Amino acid sequence: MDFLLPRQSETSGTAPAQMPQHAPYPPKTAGLGGVPTVHTDIPITAIFLVLFICGAVTHMTIFQLNMKRGHKFIMSGMMFGFCMARIVTCIMRIVWATRPRNVSIAIAAQIFVAAGVVLLFLINLIFAQRIIRASHPNSGWHPFFQHFFTAIYVLIVIGLIMVITTNVQSFYTLNANTKRIDRAVILAVGTFYAIVSFLPIPLVIGGLVMPRKTRVEKFGSGRFRTKIAILLTASFLLCLGAAFRVGTNFKTPRPIQDPPTYYNKGCFYFFNLTVEVIVIYLYVVVRVDRRFHVPNGSKGPGDYSGRNVADEKDGHVVTRIETEEEVFDDAPEHDSAEKLDGEQRV
Repeated sequence: MDFLLPRQSETSGTAPAQMPQHAPYPPKTAGLGGVPTVHTDIPITAIFLVLFICGAVTHMTIFQLNMKRGHKFIMSGMMFGFCMARIVTCIMRIVWATRPRNVSIAIAAQIFVAAGVVLLFLINLIFAQRIIRASHPNSGWHPFFQHFFTAIYVLIVIGLIMVITTNVQSFYTLNANTKRIDRAVILAVGTFYAIVSFLPIPLVIGGLVMPRKTRVEKFGSGRFRTKIAILLTASFLLCLGAAFRVGTNFKTPRPIQDPPTYYNKGCFYFFNLTVEVIVIYLYVVVRVDRRFHVPNGSKGPGDYSGRNVADEKDGHVVTRIETEEEVFDDAPEHDSAEKLDGEQRV
């Protein structure tokens, strides 16, 4: 993430020249994207502002329409919340461009850049959890697996609190040891978030490689392989941005007057806002609210696909010939339902 990290001289105890006598103290090291300017950053940021406003309206509209039909999909509300956070981010960056010497605005702008993306990490983890529960119901619903995801969700929230606190604190202190600790915490949390952004990829691929003891429990609409492709694509994009941000943060800090090439504005807008816009609109186009929807109150194996409903009714056993797609667990949900309605009972 693009945090305003303290310069190396500050962490080593050497006080920079002409340091202001009151907090917050302005950064002396270069950051991803640098200080925004009126002629360059405001037009670009305004475009992203419009895109996130449209994304917020779209996801909230989908969420409200689904709720009216009793189709509960909280992730649409989470994506609306993410878009709202990014709207604030864009506004703060525009304000910062008009007041480049206001340190408080700079801190707020950088914090919003770092904080918003965690919502997308959470959404992808929820999607990964549903895919694993569908492909391996017994393992996916095991308490250990549930506790594993719960621990990650808790750590994400704790990490966000830690990084905001230390990030702000680093601008309100001149103590070298405090700044060293703040930098270590920021880098540690950034590394953890990069791992979290990547985590859905090995989880889903591992679930595909592992032998299955039961058939895939289909959920939502569309093919199961399409769900996997959507999640892997989104996870790759978010991981790309997170890895770039934390990787550049680990580099030796450079003076603000001599920023490295990888801190240019193009990298800032691509690895932050562009990849996020792609994910947000990808989720709109493919209608994840339909593809990744599961029945309300799902609590264990069989709940996703409805297999907990008795297969035997009135002493009759359901028998039918399965298609090739069903054998390989890739039949669309509506096709399976139609076949079930027309099956013969013996």
